[in-house]
Amino acid sequence: MSQQKSNATASDAVALLTSDHDKVKQLFREFEQCGANDQELQHDLALQICMELTIHATIEEEIFYPAVRAETGAMEQVEQALQEHASAKELIAYMRGMAAGDSELAGTMRQLRESVEHHLTEEEQVIFPSLRASDADLEELCARLQERKEELEHDFGATPMRGNITPEAEGERSATGQAGS
Repeated sequence: MSQQKSNATASDAVALLTSDHDKVKQLFREFEQCGANDQELQHDLALQICMELTIHATIEEEIFYPAVRAETGAMEQVEQALQEHASAKELIAYMRGMAAGDSELAGTMRQLRESVEHHLTEEEQVIFPSLRASDADLEELCARLQERKEELEHDFGATPMRGNITPEAEGERSATGQAGS
């Protein structure tokens, strides 16, 4: 997918994370556009969104937020971001247990989207500018984030899950909570 390539060439940590934000926003739009008419595609997009958000939250929690704390002292903003991650993770766990055609999928996705978009806006308007204004080495931080992201993508078997899921793979994914394990 071309978006993964753009992540690999992100110039700094903020650019990398912003690229992730843009990718997730696009996936949310795709989910809404496909509507209930294509339940398999909608389910696949939901699982892809869950995977993208899980990977993104992990690299932020393990690498980015500790750097933000160290470089900016933005303890309150980081704590709020971590609470927002926890809320999103609950919705993600719930959605991963849903099957295609589940009547609660669209509503749960709407809740997740609202929560995530609020979180992304706060990061982009508050946390990112404060980190840019600091003395942080954003290129080095980007390299660390990208390396960990690639590890997680490998661990998750991160590939787009659109329209090529067999019923057998669907059952396996439902049993494990993710594709390609």
